[in-house]
Amino acid sequence: MDIIDLHCDALWKLTTLENVKFEDDVQLATNRERLQLGQVKAQVFAIFINPKVPQNEQFLEVVRQIEAFHTHVLQTVGMVHITDWSQLDTLAPHEIGAILSLEGCSPIGEDLTKLSLVLDAGVKLVGLTWNEENAVAHGAEQDASLGLKPFGKEVINLLNERDIIIDVSHLNEQSFWDVLPLAKHIIASHSNARALCDHPRNLTDAQVKALVEHGGHIHLVYFPSFIGENATMDDLVAHVKHLANIVGIDHLGLGSDFDGIDATINGLSHAGEAQNLLEALGEYFSIEEVRGIASQNFRRYVKNAATR
Repeated sequence: MDIIDLHCDALWKLTTLENVKFEDDVQLATNRERLQLGQVKAQVFAIFINPKVPQNEQFLEVVRQIEAFHTHVLQTVGMVHITDWSQLDTLAPHEIGAILSLEGCSPIGEDLTKLSLVLDAGVKLVGLTWNEENAVAHGAEQDASLGLKPFGKEVINLLNERDIIIDVSHLNEQSFWDVLPLAKHIIASHSNARALCDHPRNLTDAQVKALVEHGGHIHLVYFPSFIGENATMDDLVAHVKHLANIVGIDHLGLGSDFDGIDATINGLSHAGEAQNLLEALGEYFSIEEVRGIASQNFRRYVKNAATR
């Protein structure tokens, strides 16, 4: 069953580890071989810059990761750069779609020209922050009462003009509520239910309901810290069941965070094992519902977005 995964950090590894081959290197949870094995039909590759990198060097690191996307990912047989969502429906059986996202706007500082350059490179989703504060908003690890900044509204206006999906996964609560009414296209690419795991990276029931009311979706993440203590596959399935009960199964998807996480749950350690999750979901949901979570819900989301 085809999967569309909205988040991995392979580009970070490709630019920080030595002699990594995207084709089949076991250091990559999302190498091409594993993506193919797990039937991942489209993978979003995040541009993530460690906040420890000096501000004046961060945009150069963005360029390096975009270069890695082109020289490592896209030069691998079968990988296709998705620059228009309609391409998801034209991929050949042996092809895998590769999509760029930006995980946090810290690298652009307060320069919209830099953001435009990133979008011109094919970025289709933009997270306004990582966990820290930047010139746009406050991240998940910041005081929950601090919200969107004035420059953030300029960023959102540009993203709306370019029909870019705004990713709220790493925002703190007030920033989330500030962004929600302003965003044209909105999604949480890799977050779970805070009702089941009280972590600031997860969304409250109220946030999830509001997100869906504004046309958004929530894609579940595989990181044990966002699932629960001594997390298992069943615990991750419990997050899916909880969110389905709140907003309906049609608004859920997957965002593994592979290559950006330092721990995994048993049976879901890399992209090649992704079908194990679908099998577990099949014990509680119909085949069509599981297919929706795996890929079809997101396909419908981008088709609806194209008409807005």
